[in-house]
Amino acid sequence: MEQRHLGRSGLRVSRTGLGTLTWGDTTDADTAASLLTAFTEAGGTLVDTADIYADGEAETLLGSLLDDIVPRDHVVLATKAVARRHDGPFGGGASRGALLTALEGSLRRLDTDHIDLWQLHAWDDTVPLDETLAAVDAAVRSGKARYAGISNYSGWQTATAATRQAHVAGAAQLVSTQVEYSLLERGIEREVVPACAHHGIGLLPWAPLGRGVLTGKYRTNTPADSRGASAVYAPYVERHRTDRAARIVQAVVTAADGLGTSPLAVALAWVRDRPGVVAPIVGARDTAQLRGSLAAEELTLPTAIRAALDDVSDLALGYPERHLP
Repeated sequence: MEQRHLGRSGLRVSRTGLGTLTWGDTTDADTAASLLTAFTEAGGTLVDTADIYADGEAETLLGSLLDDIVPRDHVVLATKAVARRHDGPFGGGASRGALLTALEGSLRRLDTDHIDLWQLHAWDDTVPLDETLAAVDAAVRSGKARYAGISNYSGWQTATAATRQAHVAGAAQLVSTQVEYSLLERGIEREVVPACAHHGIGLLPWAPLGRGVLTGKYRTNTPADSRGASAVYAPYVERHRTDRAARIVQAVVTAADGLGTSPLAVALAWVRDRPGVVAPIVGARDTAQLRGSLAAEELTLPTAIRAALDDVSDLALGYPERHLP
């Protein structure tokens, strides 16, 4: 699998990342082991989790597999903090105390002495940004976090945080942002993508398959074994089950038929090769589903097909994103 530099850093990651949102919840240990094996055997290195996934069980499960399945130093281990884990004073948020407590918890659950990419899961309006980013700097200086990133930040939040890090002596540069991005969700192109290009921040798209909708499996019904049929995840999927989405999905299916590949591979290849994107983060129910995503590694979309997909999913930009003549 091709390796790409994350932003302007020296950190290289596989151009597809493995997500663990459901690990420890609907994904059991045996399945997780099979997924990690298949991913790393295909050349994948970036494995992403968060302290909030399955109330910490995702980190615990992943930590139990490292070294048993793959050497720890063969994996770029990414996790996140900020989300509320419990009601205690350090149970969530972006204060110094909460962040450093969260980091220690992640290290313990992952059974490791450092995180390769530590990400702020969300902006916290209740905490001064200087305090939040100073905690990130302390984590990197300590060696417990090697690189720092953000997630779900708006354009102005991204630019503000990156500017602070660029102008404070010894601050840890932000190398990545993890944001939703797919043919069905192109909102980050308004301001997040330009901010990242300016500040040298790499994009790690989550939900690159439109929360599963771009695979085409929801065109006629809701498969019983899909997230769309789950009481927990159905609202997550429903966001992208719209008339507009149906038109885009049909275009993806048509492109896949013409190329002799799957809609999944087409949708993933499209977002993977967008400007600024380093590695889409894919989740999978089982190894067969993961191999479908890994098959996109062999696919480069022809210019005409890419242009057609760009057009059908076009993001309406207005002033000031699209400047007046």
